[in-house]
Amino acid sequence: MINLKIPVYLASKSPRRRKLLRQIGIKFRSTSVDLNEDIRDGEAPAGAAMRLAEEKLDLARKKISRGIIITADTIVVLNRNIIGKPVDNSDAVKLLKLLSGNTHKVYTGYAIYNTENSKLIVDYEKTAVTFNELSDKIIKEYVATGSPMDKAGAYGIQDDFGSVFVKKINGCYYNVVGLPIPKLYSSLLEVL
Repeated sequence: MINLKIPVYLASKSPRRRKLLRQIGIKFRSTSVDLNEDIRDGEAPAGAAMRLAEEKLDLARKKISRGIIITADTIVVLNRNIIGKPVDNSDAVKLLKLLSGNTHKVYTGYAIYNTENSKLIVDYEKTAVTFNELSDKIIKEYVATGSPMDKAGAYGIQDDFGSVFVKKINGCYYNVVGLPIPKLYSSLLEVL
């Protein structure tokens, strides 16, 4: 376990990211930053995820003077098309129909900065996720729960119901939830 002598801040609104950091025993404070998460034309998914994480870090650094700051951004990609968070229920249905029976990639970019020694790490993780074929009924029932609305790709692998969508994954499970914990933990050690 890491024994951190300075405060740690997670600059994220995601309850899933908070839960993952707690799971590995990191004591942290939560803060949030507001950023327009638009993807630039022609931008590669890994580059976009890292850029957005770093832009969130820049905003967080304006609020936090001392500590280790962690930010992240998750992007879902199907056939080279980036799939964001759904804007409404009908968009969530549409996105889940696209993912049904297909393999997509989940990229999570993250940035970690230590204000004490100015060490910065910006990196990413990629995981391939294959969905089962989803019936219209299952999709509509899941969307009715409201769960898809704050998630890239309109699903949560950790959700009670969303978990049945996944046939298999190739890569880091925690990355699909929102933070690639094994890689992030190593990066935390590096910035100390």
